Amino acid sequence: MNQENVNKNTPLYPGMQRDLKVEVAIIGAGTSGLYTAFRLVADQKYKGHEVQIFDMSDKLGGRLESVIMPGMNFWGELGGMRYLTSQEIVTTLIEGYPLKETDLSKRTPVLKDKMTPIPFHMGDPDKLLMYIRKERFKQNAWTEEQKQGNKLITRYYLNENDEGFSSDQLFNKIIYNVLMADPWVAATYKDLIIADPNGYDYTFKLTSRDWDAIKPRMVYNFPGSPYDKRLVNDIGFWNLIKDQVSQEGYEFLANAGGYYSNTINWNSAEAFPYMVGDFSADTTYKTIEEGYDSIAYAVANTYMEYEGARIWSKNKLITFTKDHHLTATHKYELTFLNIQSNETWKVYANSIVLGMPRKSLELLDQNNFFFDANRHQKLNENIRSIIMEPAFKILMGFEGPWWRDLGIDSGHSITDLPMRQCYYFGTDTETKNSMLLGSYGDMETETFWKALSDDKVLFKVRAARSASLEELHKFDDVQATEFMVNELINQLKELHGVDIPQPYVTYFRDWTDDPYGAGYHAWKAGFSVKDVMPYMRKPLMDEQIHIIGEAYSDQQGWVEGAFCEAEKMLQTHFKLDWPYWLDPEYYLGW
Repeated sequence: MNQENVNKNTPLYPGMQRDLKVEVAIIGAGTSGLYTAFRLVADQKYKGHEVQIFDMSDKLGGRLESVIMPGMNFWGELGGMRYLTSQEIVTTLIEGYPLKETDLSKRTPVLKDKMTPIPFHMGDPDKLLMYIRKERFKQNAWTEEQKQGNKLITRYYLNENDEGFSSDQLFNKIIYNVLMADPWVAATYKDLIIADPNGYDYTFKLTSRDWDAIKPRMVYNFPGSPYDKRLVNDIGFWNLIKDQVSQEGYEFLANAGGYYSNTINWNSAEAFPYMVGDFSADTTYKTIEEGYDSIAYAVANTYMEYEGARIWSKNKLITFTKDHHLTATHKYELTFLNIQSNETWKVYANSIVLGMPRKSLELLDQNNFFFDANRHQKLNENIRSIIMEPAFKILMGFEGPWWRDLGIDSGHSITDLPMRQCYYFGTDTETKNSMLLGSYGDMETETFWKALSDDKVLFKVRAARSASLEELHKFDDVQATEFMVNELINQLKELHGVDIPQPYVTYFRDWTDDPYGAGYHAWKAGFSVKDVMPYMRKPLMDEQIHIIGEAYSDQQGWVEGAFCEAEKMLQTHFKLDWPYWLDPEYYLGW
């Protein structure tokens, strides 16, 4: 494992400097805030000391968090963990440019630190498990039956013409049928939306530009349906799925798809490209050998190369005003709470960039001139145009890869049990200690686990090969509760059909905790996403205040969404040129 390439000891400054004056105050050291600072100084729009980042935590990367657990020599992921090779900003920053050069050694790095791209293995579907309604399958069971001319019949009472479809295939069938029922879509894109003659597989060759043309105007044309002639943008995804394949079909998709968050009642038009782009069988994922949060540290370290650049950690924004009269040169006065000293201090800026998700925005002073609901109703409505998706993760360290006895090497197994998914993250080649992402809880399972995670008795670590008790006790405050671990072991046993050994260490992260409020976000039905996205990047025309990040992007849940929103904001409102290292044909979205 390469630990020397990326410097994760980025110097953070937890102090304060009263009456600090800057041109741009960036709130949030997540990926959108870090990217904004990097671009502003690297493009020589401002000097390092004129662009400052503030964050209430003492870590970088927001909802990225890579960890090495004791006794292992590789990284596990508690937050975002992978990228798609079609996501060109992330890919170029990690792998260098030009992207068309397949030999990585010949690419030119953009950032100061070297990162090592590696495949994010999704495993073999003929080995990985699906355990739904107390029935255990291999994940390729549907396609294997189809090859024999048969239909796999499960314990779900599906419509006759939906039987035998895997969850991926059924999602694609729904999307295909809705697209082709719209005469304009069918006529305009008929060569790009293809149904396989065998009746199970569908191919969507639509680009992001195509989807952006389709999403706002696609009409739901199903006479007799309660939603007939409505814009698909205005229909919830659960509503649409039930209408297409019945409530029982919805239950099958929600359970076998692995994510309740994909099937909640979010914006159907936004759900379509998300489902066929991110969860189709031919998707190529990668990650970073040094941990996926390396992308945040690498961007931060490049910004920090510039004189005066600084990341103010442990400083919480309380409010901001423009009625201060203390300086004629700076428009806004920001009040921060320095967490170490518990004192407030002022910063003056001419532009404010809020690289923050919805909950973080709602934790700010809602009575100031910017958020005041009486004065700016549209801003308040648009802040709430997204659903906050709860998410938490539990990493578990075992003294051996017990899953290999089942022929499983990597990837994830899926179940309708509250744990929903587990990822087999890997094994240390020397110690054989192994890491499992034991639960990928989201949406309706959250309350099940919350009752267990709130318990006071934490899991007790125990010594393992190359993991002394002294080292393990440093992880005491991030342990899952004993309740939770015991319940999880019980579910792992039921999912796999074998006895499961006790772990020697765990690592628990609940992203619903403040200030994040969610692991990721989804657009609500009925909002015009193509209007809300550019609006959020500069909500009030007379103010130099910008909101960016994954939450208000069209790639929610992805670092690329955060980067694209930051890039569009920088080009439109700070007049930055297109990055020299990014393909000029790359589509950034609305």
